[in-house]
Amino acid sequence: MKKITLSLFLFLSVSGINAQFSYTEPVKNAPDSDYKFTKIARLDATPVESQGQAGTCWSFSALSFFESELMRLGVKNPDWLSEMYVVRKAYESKAEKYIRMDGKINFSQGGAFHDIPFVIKKYGIVPQEIYKGLNYGSDTHNHTEFFNALEGIVQGVSKRSGNTPLSPAWKTAVNAVLDAYLGPDIKEFEWKGKKYTPKSYATAIGLNMDDYVSLTSFTNHELNKVCMLEIQDNWAWGTSYNVSLDDLFSATEQALRNGYTVAWGADVSEKGFSFSNGLGIVPEDPSTIQVKGKDNSNFSDGGAERTSNAFKTPVKELTITTELRQEGYDNKTTTDDHGMHIVGLFKDQNGTKYFLVKNSWGTGNYPEGYLYVSESYFKYKTINIYLHKDGLSKELKKKLAIN
Repeated sequence: MKKITLSLFLFLSVSGINAQFSYTEPVKNAPDSDYKFTKIARLDATPVESQGQAGTCWSFSALSFFESELMRLGVKNPDWLSEMYVVRKAYESKAEKYIRMDGKINFSQGGAFHDIPFVIKKYGIVPQEIYKGLNYGSDTHNHTEFFNALEGIVQGVSKRSGNTPLSPAWKTAVNAVLDAYLGPDIKEFEWKGKKYTPKSYATAIGLNMDDYVSLTSFTNHELNKVCMLEIQDNWAWGTSYNVSLDDLFSATEQALRNGYTVAWGADVSEKGFSFSNGLGIVPEDPSTIQVKGKDNSNFSDGGAERTSNAFKTPVKELTITTELRQEGYDNKTTTDDHGMHIVGLFKDQNGTKYFLVKNSWGTGNYPEGYLYVSESYFKYKTINIYLHKDGLSKELKKKLAIN
């Protein structure tokens, strides 16, 4: 997941709920829209942030998810957790694996949801205020120069000749770049009158990283079994439970109805995904959507402008089958673009279900950093979801042999 954007850090209220949306009445995705979304479930989340010019959606979305988990467990105003501490520690392990594999695996800004429990279990976590990761004279994240420097080191080291042994200096070089751009590593810190290490702070916030699971749905793996999440940013080789498409959707819906939010990894390059219009849909006739401009490789300009009456008035959507979904995955039109956080369940005036999705591109659109994603879009373009295992139904947990 490596989608990036230009938005600045723009926050709302401490609760993170959109300031202009009470949800007691039907809401819209845009001021001139005819869509009418009625709330079924709307769960707590911390304020919307911006990842800036950094391919770190996976860290922003997963930590937003864990902050909502703290709220679910009764913490009224949880600490905002440091996305850049997670990024830093992930890079340390990512670089080590890249060198160990002689540069034959992916090394990029991207990552996956299970990188966060990997980091927290191995290194710990710190509050965002303790480690902002902005050590290069900027108020917003921009990892272009930073990543180029880091990538140059690991690529150069991986090109050793013959059996020449590696010196230990390359790790020093990697950490020097991390220190220069993100700030020195945190060994101990004081927070709210107490002293912590990253590991002791992780223990103090009280989340058990073994309680969280990833679900995916593709036919090239055995159903209801653990499989490798086959995306290029899965550098840590994390696994998922492979479930049916219906189970993937119902698991997300039931989790929300029962008070559990869900982290969501998806393809967002489709014509029907429009952050500016606050909507993700799959019109039966995609030619109704006009695209002006061009998406660049990292979507760092927010993507091409998309206009269509379909963003203003509900239209008939494509019926998504398991076969159609798999075809997109196999032919690479469904790829791992972006990580987001699902915090609500709504329905429009026609009864179509939508998930309310918290993004990390700032609050510049009408839903103030959020968008509504239809059932069809979710079924078509989801890579995986990540949630607390108790958010799953008893039937699905039994089917997957999850205790």
